[in-house]
Amino acid sequence: MSIISRGAAAAALAICVALYGQAHAQTSAPAQQRKPAAAQPAAPAAPAAPSNRVELIATQPEWTKVCGKDEAANKEICYTTRDFGQAADQAPVLAVAIYDVKGDEQRIVRLLLPVGLMLRPGFRFSVDKGAAIEGNYEICFPNGCFAEARVKGATLDSMKKGSLLNVNVKNQVNNEVIFVVPLAGFGKAFDGAAIDPKVLEEQQKQLQADLQKRAEEERKRLEGEIAVPGGAPAAAPR
Repeated sequence: MSIISRGAAAAALAICVALYGQAHAQTSAPAQQRKPAAAQPAAPAAPAAPSNRVELIATQPEWTKVCGKDEAANKEICYTTRDFGQAADQAPVLAVAIYDVKGDEQRIVRLLLPVGLMLRPGFRFSVDKGAAIEGNYEICFPNGCFAEARVKGATLDSMKKGSLLNVNVKNQVNNEVIFVVPLAGFGKAFDGAAIDPKVLEEQQKQLQADLQKRAEEERKRLEGEIAVPGGAPAAAPR
């Protein structure tokens, strides 16, 4: 599974902070602003709750299945993975990988989540409107935290047939955030053949080149805005 960059983790943390800001603004307004209006014939509608759902899209063309042998355990291990973000041309916010260890009844759902989240009581995930399954954080690095849950065949089958994976976490002020991940194509990839290691290497090189190209384009765009007084775009040459 690919590792989320520091920039991606910062972007994901900004999402959580923004969601907190919406809730905080609603609950910390001055008392006179929150004072109920005078009695009316009909009760006023309750204010809409701030949205805590973050809809993600795939930042990779498709799910990728990778297989190899764990020499220490002497077992064949495959994992099917994909990265997700808020836009296809932006760095990923979250990564999903489902591990299948040959001979083991259980599978492992492993997530790479952004930093800045509450590590307790862990996370929950569900497929579409199914029952929630609990998982725990395992280890954190400066650019993200690994979290995982062990599941059985029924959960795996629901993921193969389902449409959305809902990942529930708590942000730094204990407000719930739900990352919504599309599952289209997962079942086909999980049951299909593993990718050729050489092809995988080429894909990773291409992805890195694309990210570097976009970063360079963004740098030039920002330099062009700074060069013009007031930050206005420079006029096109005639």
